[in-house]
Amino acid sequence: MGIFFVVYAYQQFSEEQIIQIKDSFKSANYSYIYISIGFGFVGAFARAYRWRFTLEHLGYKVPFKNQFCAVNIGYLMNMFVPRSGEISRAVVLTKYNQVPFDKGFGTIVAERVIDLILLGLFVGVVFFLQFDIVKTFVLDYIPRDKAIFLVMILLFLGGLFIWGYRYSKLKFFLVLKQKLSGLQEGILSVIHMKAKWDFLFFTFVIWGSYIMTFYISIFAFPETSTLNFEAVITTFVVGSIAIAFTNNGLGSYPFLVSKILLFYEITATTGTAFGWILWTSQAVFTIVLGVVSLLIIPFLNSKKHIIS
Repeated sequence: MGIFFVVYAYQQFSEEQIIQIKDSFKSANYSYIYISIGFGFVGAFARAYRWRFTLEHLGYKVPFKNQFCAVNIGYLMNMFVPRSGEISRAVVLTKYNQVPFDKGFGTIVAERVIDLILLGLFVGVVFFLQFDIVKTFVLDYIPRDKAIFLVMILLFLGGLFIWGYRYSKLKFFLVLKQKLSGLQEGILSVIHMKAKWDFLFFTFVIWGSYIMTFYISIFAFPETSTLNFEAVITTFVVGSIAIAFTNNGLGSYPFLVSKILLFYEITATTGTAFGWILWTSQAVFTIVLGVVSLLIIPFLNSKKHIIS
């Protein structure tokens, strides 16, 4: 899908517009992009640190180095297979710190639920502030009939799964119920842990770093540097949705960002260049940090584990 978005987006441009996009890449002020990468590092650090509160509530004291590496490895995996990063994070702690996979994965699911709630709040703010733009954007790119059909299919499959989980005696559902007992304990750790306010504080740090990563980047181009608060939040939310529901926003992030920026009188060529520069900088940062974490974590734990 990412490749499809890339091909589709560039088929819409003439040769002259592609030259304009290349010129935008050359003329961009990359100092702001480097600063935005710094905020990306803050977000990764805060996410790793926040994890300790749910893990400690379950009785597992994991060295921060392992938490940080696990988070970075998770980000790396999400670039290739959506949501596989959550599984890999739990696997890392199972391997190096003997945290049961179901409980570790449960704490990660709990984190994602909180993050999804915050993303929903941002969507609500954008919907309230920019209703006309959001309505036009959604109807332009998501046909109503197809959206209704997709929702009905998802509701049917969801209902079928819930019925099977509650009443079926199939081995699959019996094993699933057993595994979910540990998962449930991990999810509820957010509700029952003592360090709720610490967890909440670092949640705001994480999302604040995301917003700052985007906000600082708008100054890389003269055209985007004048975007107001509503435009910044709206574009940030659209980009976040692209990242959350695809493999780190490959193709979809620059495409959707450029489309929403058209409503704020930013040309398609500038919007596309902006989206690609921001996405590429964060992707390179994610890959480098993830690969380094993947390589060094065996050495950081070499006293306990033999490297195969």
